[in-house]
Amino acid sequence: MHINSFRIKNFRRLKDAYVTLDKETTIFVGANNSGKTSATHVFPLFLGNQRGRFQLYDFTADCWDLFNQFDPETDDPESGLPRITLDLWFTVDEGNLHRIVDLIPSLEWDGQPVGVRLEYMPRDPTSLLANFHESLNNIHSQALHPGSRYKPWPENLTDYLTRRLRNEYVIRYSVLDYDLCDSSGLPLGNYLPHVLGFSDSGTAKKVESLIRVDFLSAQRHLTDADSHGRAEELSKRLSRFYTRNLEKRNDDIAAFDAIMESEEKLNAHFANVFGPTLDKLTQLGYPGLTNPSLVIKASFNPESILNTSARIHYALPSTGLEAGSTTGATLPDHYNGLGFKNLIYMVVEVLDFHHAWTEAEDEIPPIHLVMIEEPEAHLHAQLQQVFVRKIRDILPETSPDFTTQMIVTTHSSHVIYESNFEPIRYFKRSGPDGNILHSDVRNLSTFHNNEEQGTRDFIRRYLKLTHCDLFFADAAILVEGNVERLLIPLIIHNSVRELRACHLTIMELGGAFAHKFKSLLEFLGLTTLVITDLDSVHGEDQEDPPQKAGSSCMTTTPKAITSNETLRTWLPSTGEVKQLLALSDKDKCPPGEDGSPGRVRIAYQTKHAVVWANGHQELAGRTFEEAFALENMEWCQDESQRELGLVIPNSSSFSLKDLHGAIYNRVKTFDKTAFALGLIAKDPSSWSAPRYIVEGLQWLTSELVLDSEPLAARDDLREFGEE
Repeated sequence: MHINSFRIKNFRRLKDAYVTLDKETTIFVGANNSGKTSATHVFPLFLGNQRGRFQLYDFTADCWDLFNQFDPETDDPESGLPRITLDLWFTVDEGNLHRIVDLIPSLEWDGQPVGVRLEYMPRDPTSLLANFHESLNNIHSQALHPGSRYKPWPENLTDYLTRRLRNEYVIRYSVLDYDLCDSSGLPLGNYLPHVLGFSDSGTAKKVESLIRVDFLSAQRHLTDADSHGRAEELSKRLSRFYTRNLEKRNDDIAAFDAIMESEEKLNAHFANVFGPTLDKLTQLGYPGLTNPSLVIKASFNPESILNTSARIHYALPSTGLEAGSTTGATLPDHYNGLGFKNLIYMVVEVLDFHHAWTEAEDEIPPIHLVMIEEPEAHLHAQLQQVFVRKIRDILPETSPDFTTQMIVTTHSSHVIYESNFEPIRYFKRSGPDGNILHSDVRNLSTFHNNEEQGTRDFIRRYLKLTHCDLFFADAAILVEGNVERLLIPLIIHNSVRELRACHLTIMELGGAFAHKFKSLLEFLGLTTLVITDLDSVHGEDQEDPPQKAGSSCMTTTPKAITSNETLRTWLPSTGEVKQLLALSDKDKCPPGEDGSPGRVRIAYQTKHAVVWANGHQELAGRTFEEAFALENMEWCQDESQRELGLVIPNSSSFSLKDLHGAIYNRVKTFDKTAFALGLIAKDPSSWSAPRYIVEGLQWLTSELVLDSEPLAARDDLREFGEE
C-alpha cells in the first residue's frame, strides 16, 4: 500500500497543486520560494503531531482578501469562507484491504485508488460569523480616548481569525470516489464526497492508522546544546561543589575504581546497542580509507559525575603497518567536520523514525512517509549523490504489506544527478492561472513517457554531465559556445546589471543541439534566452561565383542560408539569412500555442551601423567574434589590443568592405577561447557587448519582473579587477 498522489489547495503558494509520488523516493526540485517545502509541511499539519496547528498565514494570499471581502449579509458562509484542502489517493494491496473498509466509496468498488479528503474549514460558519460580530460589538461598546491611534481588535474578519482561527476551524474528513473524479482526482460535476466526520470524532485515528509522517528538517542542530532549567542549574551547582572538594578526596581510590568500572561496562553496552547503526554508515562511504571510525564512549570523570552524558568520539586510524590496528586514541565529537556530523545525524534520525514506526504499541500504519529536507547541507558533491542512492538501503527490511515512501526536497544538482526524470517533481513559481504568487507542479515522469527516446536520453545525459541546476534557476540562458559562456556573466555585470539579482543557469549547447531542449523547456515553462549564431552558408542555388553548397560565407552574401539547426527548426524556424535579419523582436519570441506570452526568445547577430574610414554600412556578423569586432571596430584595430587576435595588419588602409572580409577570414581560424580570456582581462568599460546579446538580456530582465532600482552603467567594476 502506498500514496500514489495528493492535491493541495489554498496552502501558502499552493493554490491548486497536484503531485504524484514515486512508490519509493520522490525528489522535489525548483527555484527558491517555489513551494517545495510547503508541499511537505502540509502533511504534519493534517496528519502528524502538529495536526490542526494552522495559522491564517498558511492560507494563500488571495484568501486573505476573500476573508475581508466576505459579506455576511449576502454571501453564503458554507461556501464563501476559504478552506485548506489535502486530497490523498492510495493504492491498496490485498494484504491491507481490511484497513480501508471505512474508506471504500461504494459496493461497486473494484480495486481502484482509494481517496480521502482532509479539509481545514469552519466547524460552524454561522457560529463563526456570530462570534465575529460579537467581538465587533464589544469594540463599539468601548469608549476610546479622543485622538487615540489605538485600533481595537478585530478590525476585520482576517484580523479576527488571526487570533481565533483554531477556535473556529477544524479538520473534516471525507471519502472520494475514484469513478466520480477525473484522472487527477478532481470531483466531476456536482459530486459531493461522503463526509466521515471531524478531527475530534475519532475519524482522525482511522485516517492516521494508514500513514505515519516523519519530518527531517533542514535546520539540523549539529552541536551538543546545553540543557536549561532548574535541573541543569542544580547539576552545575552540585558539580562545582564536588570540584571544589575534589582535592580533599584524592585518596578515595574506591570512588575512582567505581567510576572506571561503570565507564567500561557502559562503553561495552554502547558498542552492542549502536554497533548495527554505525555499520549502516559504511554503506554511505564512511569511514572509508582516511576518515576516522566512530566510537560511542561514556565520558565519566569526578568533576562532572553529576552532569554526565555519552558522547560520540572518533577513533583515529593507526599510523602503523599492521592491518586493522588502531592507536587507541579517540577525539571528541566537536573535532570532526559538519559534513560527517550531518550524515550521522540523518542516518540515525531515519533509522529512529523507522524503529518508532515498526515498534509502535498500536497497530502499525502500512505507510511510512519520511520527508527529508535539503540533505545536501555540509556534504560534499560525491556524498550527496551517494546519500540519495543509498539512504533506502540502510533501512531494515519490512513485510511487503508495509511501505516506506521518501520525499526529498533539494537545491542540489548533485542530489538529482543519481535520478532519471521519473521521480523528479518540478515546482514552478507561477501557477496555471499565471499568478506569480501561486506555484505549479510538473511531473517529469510525464515528460519521460511522452518524449522521443533519443532526445530524452540526450537531455538526461547532458544534464547529468553538466547542468542539473537547470531545475533550480529563475531562467536559463542557452549559449552557442565556450566564448559566450565565459563572457555572458561579464556582459551582464557590465550592461544589464539588474540580472545579477536573479539565479540564472548558462548552458553551452551550440546551434546544433539547443533545439533538443525545446520540449523540456516548454514542459517546465522556464523562461529561456537562446543566444546563437547566424552561421551563414552558401545555398544550393548560389551563383556568381559558384560556391559549394553548405560552405561558410559572409552574411552579406546573396541568397545565404543558415546552417544553424536551432534557427531552422525551432526559433524562428526560418532558413534564409535575409529573412532572419529582417525579423522583428516580436518574431523572435513567438506566443505559446494557447496564445499566452512566449517564454523563450532567440537572440542572434543583427545589422547595425558600422563606420570605418569614409565607409558607412549596416552590417551583421556571422558569429559572436565577428559581431564584436564590427561593433568595436576602432578599439579592436588598435595595436594595444593585438593579443585579442582581431587586429588586421595595415587595417587603416582598408575599405570597410575589405576590412569586414578580413575580419571574417581571421575569425574562422583564430583561437576563440584565448580571445574570450583576453577580453576578460581588459577594462570592461572600454568595449561594448554585441547589441543582439544586450537586447536579449534586456528582454530576460523584463520577463523576470525585477523591482531593483536602475544601476549605474559602469560603476563599481572592482569585482572584475577595476579600481
